[in-house]
Amino acid sequence: MAISHSDLPKASVMVLIEKSPIASVISNPRLADNPIVAANGAFQELTGYDRDFIIGRNCRFLAGEATEPWLTEEIRRGVRLQKSVLVEILNYKKDGTPFQNAVLVAPLFDEEGELEYFLGSQVELDANVPSLAKPRRMRAVAIVKDLSKRQREVLQFIAKGLLNKQIAHELGLSERTIKMHRSILMKRLDVPSAADMVRLAVEAGM
Repeated sequence: MAISHSDLPKASVMVLIEKSPIASVISNPRLADNPIVAANGAFQELTGYDRDFIIGRNCRFLAGEATEPWLTEEIRRGVRLQKSVLVEILNYKKDGTPFQNAVLVAPLFDEEGELEYFLGSQVELDANVPSLAKPRRMRAVAIVKDLSKRQREVLQFIAKGLLNKQIAHELGLSERTIKMHRSILMKRLDVPSAADMVRLAVEAGM
């Protein structure tokens, strides 16, 4: 479908994925079929599709004949319930090459608490190594475990797609304090973008 300029994400949302080395997209659930409205270079490199093909399509174009339908439904369920979901699913690149894909889909809310976008990110797994995502999850759990209680609380709300203002309200803190915690978390978790921070939190089971 054609995407108008007004349907594209604002700059503050684009920042989520632009600097991420992880293949990432932003989709707009307010449009029919929740199409992708932004994709970073890593996503194009991973899948082999260019931006002109990607924008305006639902992410299901990565599915193929052997893609597990029950895992596809799990992703759809996460979208319906507006909750983060992380699954390992078989997808296909543009040239037809199948690859094991650890897919994260997480909601992003606006200042009024209304669903605004979904963040999607993909990590290719080695098909020859059973459940390669398990070491990623163990690493994420270990990293999060070393955070302070307050930092874990802030990270948990970030993973749920809440903005600084909303997190501040939930925790009874100032927005300035939340911004400070977010900055510290980026450094402690050693991630280049907020999208990577969300993925790490979800991998840790938050």
